Amino acid sequence: MKYRLTIREETADVDASRSDGDQAITVSIGGKEHLVRYQRISPGQFRLVIDGRATQVFVAGVEEGKHIFVNGRTVLVQDADRVPVHRARRGGLEEGPGEVTPPMPSVVVRILVEEGEEVKRGQGLVVVSAMKMETILRAPSDGFVRKINTALDQKVSPGDILVEIQEEVPAND
Repeated sequence: MKYRLTIREETADVDASRSDGDQAITVSIGGKEHLVRYQRISPGQFRLVIDGRATQVFVAGVEEGKHIFVNGRTVLVQDADRVPVHRARRGGLEEGPGEVTPPMPSVVVRILVEEGEEVKRGQGLVVVSAMKMETILRAPSDGFVRKINTALDQKVSPGDILVEIQEEVPAND
């Protein structure tokens, strides 16, 4: 099957086909092929082995596409041929610019920043624990911590905004 996907504002043509049985696919992106073996662990949670390297992935479907959580980061993957619909936030799963949400129901075990603190893209903000696995939620961009909306030992769910980041605006020199 052929797809046009948008990931982080970049669009790529992706060709995926079954390979080696039911739980493997060959994925071609930009002319490079990857063998992907997968195992569903629970709803929205998968174990992938991509070109021999294993990783765990969480997937949450939203109206705009799918939030894919892997290696401490959440990425929105969209069908490039569909026009995204923007709506007011009503407790859905979408993560807006500067908003940090957990990938699955979890418990906050550490808060690594304070309100007003300057952060860099990829910097750890909050550590959550789900199914005996800790995950660091990271800053989506450079900026300042505008607000922390959580506390230690608080139960949180996808769509809960744990940290709000005010993105840096370049200074006009």
